[in-house]
Amino acid sequence: MHETAPATERLTPDRATTSPGATAPAEHPRRRWIMLAVVALAQLMVVLDGTIVNIALPAAQADLGMTDSDRSWVVTLYALAFGSLLLLGGRVADYWGRKRSFIVGMIGFALASALGGFAVSGEMLLLARGLQGVFAALLAPAALALLTVTFPSGPDRTRAFAVYGTVAGSGAAVGLLLGGVLTEYLSWHWCLLVNVPIALVAVIAAVPLVKESRADGNTKYDIPGAALITAGLASIVYGFSRAELGWGRLDTIGFLVLGVVLIAAFVWWEGKSKNPLLPLRVILNRVRGGAYLVSMLVGAALLGGLLYLTIYFQLVLGMTALQSGLASLPMAGSIIVGAPFVTKLLPRFGPRILMTIGPAVAAAGLFWLSSITEEGNYALQVLPGQILLGLGLALVFVPMQNVALSGTEPRDAGVAGAALTATQQIGGSIGTAVFTAFYAAVVAAAVPSAAAPFAGFVDGYSTVFMAAAVGVLVAVPISWFMVRIPKGGFVVNPEAVHAG
Repeated sequence: MHETAPATERLTPDRATTSPGATAPAEHPRRRWIMLAVVALAQLMVVLDGTIVNIALPAAQADLGMTDSDRSWVVTLYALAFGSLLLLGGRVADYWGRKRSFIVGMIGFALASALGGFAVSGEMLLLARGLQGVFAALLAPAALALLTVTFPSGPDRTRAFAVYGTVAGSGAAVGLLLGGVLTEYLSWHWCLLVNVPIALVAVIAAVPLVKESRADGNTKYDIPGAALITAGLASIVYGFSRAELGWGRLDTIGFLVLGVVLIAAFVWWEGKSKNPLLPLRVILNRVRGGAYLVSMLVGAALLGGLLYLTIYFQLVLGMTALQSGLASLPMAGSIIVGAPFVTKLLPRFGPRILMTIGPAVAAAGLFWLSSITEEGNYALQVLPGQILLGLGLALVFVPMQNVALSGTEPRDAGVAGAALTATQQIGGSIGTAVFTAFYAAVVAAAVPSAAAPFAGFVDGYSTVFMAAAVGVLVAVPISWFMVRIPKGGFVVNPEAVHAG
């Protein structure tokens, strides 16, 4: 995430160190590919943790006596900590040492997972999820940086990033299925504890295999910038979470206003800082700015809206955790199947067309899901919506990750990719808070009856899907008017697809 040093610092192993003891990554082919497996394993752990807990949430909520608001914070805290600290985590990895950051991140993530796995209260689980997000923000950019310096160029680099991207793309599906299996046959606790052996294997392998590397040049941290953006985002998310008690409440308005002021202060500071956490030249570019806005809107719908689909499966349709995981797979499968076709369409049609059509298709899927009923018909009310949503997301994700790096200088490539991941996570945390407020308002107004005990809950879920659909539709004009890259001037970069 280093942008003040020369462009080759992140990409060229022989210039990646500043201390005499730091050496470039090993050249032995077998050792490099084993290292790739270690990095991919870490990436899988971080990605699947975003979905594996969703399947376990109904069981965890019942076991720990959590409220619906507390339940949503289990998702929100992880996404908020991860997204708001990701840029700083990338800086720390570059300056402090990528191997050191990778190992510390893995160990910290494992300890936080163990804390959550042994949670005996909702507060303990929430603390663990926040700590998971903090260490994921250190681990994820360190893993990607290690991959970058280990495979600096050539066909091996393309193959390595293809493996990394496949793991990242399939991690959500793995999380849904694994969460169902673990909750069904063991307990919800294992959805968190499973990270401990994964991290242990990765750390044991990383110690002898991974060589230390660092960026040189100016290595000062933008601590004020990190503090402002983290506090600003936290204030906004907390303000939206208070909205479930009333949009006109003093604390709701106060925290929202404070968040906007802090984020404005962050933008002002980044413009004058000599070592900005997020250089304004990266986000003020019209094309990249459009990609980041779309990323935030899609992240809100994906992470915030679909939490309620798994709850609908288990609470209303009476599915087991395993059945719920299996029932959630069609959306992930549609993304995996659709992505290769979108990659082929991208050079022909360009990103603008695909990123305009994609949100419309995804919104259609969410509108379809909003028609769910208490009786429930998975094949008619849910499956078509999931497929449409998955295809729409595939149309967005592939070009969006390329566009986010379009026109960046090499020194800004790392921070541009990290900013994309950050916007997805931040969008998810804000979306979860907003949708929970909508859901709570609908459920509070409902009048339960013996004939329809879940009617209020279903109305709440439908409202969430409708709100998510409207949010995604906002991405349509943003893509059309901002993501304007000529077809002939756009080159598909297979590495950039997975840079975020």
